[in-house]
Amino acid sequence: MTISEIQDLIKFIAKSGVTEVEIEKQDFKITIKADPGKRRSAPEAIPMAYPIAAAPVLPAPVAAPVAAAPAPAAPAVEASAPATDDSRYVTIKSPMIGTFYRKPAPDKPQFVEVGSSISKGSVLCVIEAMKLFNEIESEYAGKVVKILVEDNSPVEYDQPLFLIDPS
Repeated sequence: MTISEIQDLIKFIAKSGVTEVEIEKQDFKITIKADPGKRRSAPEAIPMAYPIAAAPVLPAPVAAPVAAAPAPAAPAVEASAPATDDSRYVTIKSPMIGTFYRKPAPDKPQFVEVGSSISKGSVLCVIEAMKLFNEIESEYAGKVVKILVEDNSPVEYDQPLFLIDPS
């Protein structure tokens, strides 16, 4: 598991309200706990690794934030070019990492289609993360203009999922 994956897992746990997660693989074990009595921006991460795995894991956090800083700058530049066409639309973004599903179950109809009218609180999709299915609700009323993610595909934290016309 990379440092980036651990950081994404910590962000997911902080937002989801889960109080404890434990992952164990052949060469390491990690336990992430959040104190439900205290409000924090992120839970504590308590990596417990075998001594062999501890040395390579520790230097990586220093390099990860440096590498992560330029990456958001590039999409922001790309997003500014089509902003003239899509500036009137609201973007619904993924609140977590996981797998994007447009239907609640394989035999059920899709939550929304392009052109669907939605109200605030309407379920737009489901994101599966760690065997939990999280309904993603719209914060806006309007019309679905574009679905930006393919069904049954992985999504990242803060990845755009839908464009909504709030007018």
